[in-house]
Amino acid sequence: MEEKKVFDTERLVRTYFVQALPVVFSMMISLVYNLADTYFIAQTGSTLVVAGVSVCAPVFTVLMAFGNVYAQGGSSLISRLMGRNDQGSVRRASSFCFYLAIVTGIVLAVPMLIFQDRILDLLGASADVKPYAREYYLVLAASAPAIILPFIHSNLLRCEGSSTLSMLGNVGGSVINIILDPIFIQVLDMGAAGAAIATVIGNLASDLFFLIIVLRKSRYLSVDPRSWRVSGRELGQILSVGITAAVTNIASSICVVVVNQFLRGYGDEKIAAWGIASKVSMISQMVLIGLAFGGVPLFGYLYGSRDLKKLKKLLRFCTAFISGYGLLMAAAIILLAPVLVGVFMDDPGITSDGAAMLRWQVSGSAFAGIVLLFTCLFQATGKAAPALILSLSRQGLLFLMVLGIGVLIAGYSGLLAAQPIADALSAGLAIVMWRAAFRKEHAI
Repeated sequence: MEEKKVFDTERLVRTYFVQALPVVFSMMISLVYNLADTYFIAQTGSTLVVAGVSVCAPVFTVLMAFGNVYAQGGSSLISRLMGRNDQGSVRRASSFCFYLAIVTGIVLAVPMLIFQDRILDLLGASADVKPYAREYYLVLAASAPAIILPFIHSNLLRCEGSSTLSMLGNVGGSVINIILDPIFIQVLDMGAAGAAIATVIGNLASDLFFLIIVLRKSRYLSVDPRSWRVSGRELGQILSVGITAAVTNIASSICVVVVNQFLRGYGDEKIAAWGIASKVSMISQMVLIGLAFGGVPLFGYLYGSRDLKKLKKLLRFCTAFISGYGLLMAAAIILLAPVLVGVFMDDPGITSDGAAMLRWQVSGSAFAGIVLLFTCLFQATGKAAPALILSLSRQGLLFLMVLGIGVLIAGYSGLLAAQPIADALSAGLAIVMWRAAFRKEHAI
């Protein structure tokens, strides 16, 4: 009897959207939660509270990075195992990723709590901002395992075609977070700490939902502790791809820290404006990420089954669609920038600064979409080296180089222009590496 395929590869575009749109929807709900966080924090009327939460943004990003080591590294391996119909290895690999994520969260929480003062200084918290940043930071640091864990099954469920269940888990946690934000921040007057507590409770809800789904609904995934083992080769594949995925988040966090350090010389108001602009720019960024990552299970499945002609066809469509979306969304945000920033804080100075920052941040969205897509392609097909290089480009070493040169040449204006320039250069690099990485596979 012929084994039923996990994905319908005869209708590639339809299958891509079936997998990608739930991811996009999850990202949009996550965006709403991020914007709600910013909105309710800004409604305290305190620039210091807004700045305190803003400087802690890299903390969440770093925790997400460690989750992505096993989430994206595991999904890359598992999607290719699915293409080869190796169900036993899928169960082992999924269980391994689940338990190692928990252990990693516990190991990270300890030094984060011990070295909190040094870390807050590194994040760019001034003496006035530090008390508010500490409130937010301590909750996140103590809850590191709960923040890391949802990324695992959110990604792995999509490898077996369960994008809708993955979406429901993410959306449920975000909705709970959004409901709790005004209660903790305003009604209970907990400020920055209340925002962090709402975030952690939302993550715990997602953790529980995903665990129930894997235990009761999943056809292939496992959390059986007896299956918590992988071969050395499989571990190498998980880590090689997963670490490159994590590097993207860590490099992004480092870039935020560097930008905050530059902005400190211009006052805490500039940091607050940058934090608001960065959250609003996620309107474009989150959908781009969803469209790119939504194709990962299908990319890996096609590559694992060696159906390279269909993989090339799908990649061409995704490139045109994602870059086109990035261009249109950037144009809309640039037009509405003052309105979008003004929603969060009724301060003419912050609105003016934030609108300028926002316009620069999104102007390279079409290029950013291309970089994200090809990074996902390299991760899905197990090509760790080019994925690592791209991970260190538009929000990493290349960005920092452009930032440094821009500040030297044009000061504050050079800082604002750094991101779109890095986006364009990284997109060109992505195309060059795609051709080099797949040169021997002529169908690509």
